[in-house]
Amino acid sequence: MHSKNESVADVSLLEHCVRDQLNRSAQRVMAVLDPLKVVLDNFPEGQVEELDAVNNPEDAEAGTRKVPFSKVLYIEKDDFREVPPPKYFRLAPGREVRLRYGYFIRCVDVVKDENGNIVELHCTYDPATRGGYAPDGRKVQGTLHWVSADHALDAEVRVYDRLFNHPDPMNNEDGKTFMDYLNPESMQTLSGCKVEPSLKDAPAGSRYQFERLGYFCVDLDSGPDALVFNRTVTLKDDWAKISGTKK
Repeated sequence: MHSKNESVADVSLLEHCVRDQLNRSAQRVMAVLDPLKVVLDNFPEGQVEELDAVNNPEDAEAGTRKVPFSKVLYIEKDDFREVPPPKYFRLAPGREVRLRYGYFIRCVDVVKDENGNIVELHCTYDPATRGGYAPDGRKVQGTLHWVSADHALDAEVRVYDRLFNHPDPMNNEDGKTFMDYLNPESMQTLSGCKVEPSLKDAPAGSRYQFERLGYFCVDLDSGPDALVFNRTVTLKDDWAKISGTKK
């Protein structure tokens, strides 16, 4: 019988090995799972730029791809806070961040609906910072992934996590059974996700790193008109920290 720490370590080791393999082999792409609209007020209307994005920094032979950039983008809702907490280095009113492979942007206005929910951000971009570097040497602490609204593809994303919320569900503590330790968030289905256009013809079974989010594979049910992705593993082992086994 495995101890609690051994059970956690076994799964954590498996996930570590999966991450190590996919880090070397999976192409990087950008996807936004919970989109928030961003309008770049000073970006020319109707203009589209193609930015160079690295396919895999661990594999020099993987090359680059073109990613479209336009006036209206999507970022993750979690990447903006109207009142940022301490050590929050992402986007906030008046704050400047870097868009991956793109430009520095600064938030200048927040649009809310009738219920007070944030539905749109207005920002300005600095055209001198293409590629993510400022000629004047100024630094920003946050780098965000994004997709162009006019070019993004809709996708369903199934976010899988561990089946149990206890490292040893067979421990029979207080007369409980393994059914009492089922993780209610072991699978979450997200609709309305946005992915970059390079994924339109992604074959079933192919694997990608969604930058800053985790490793995902294309589901067998996926198709050009109905993309479906399944999360294989996160980018880091949050469970070891939660369970107190991380050293």
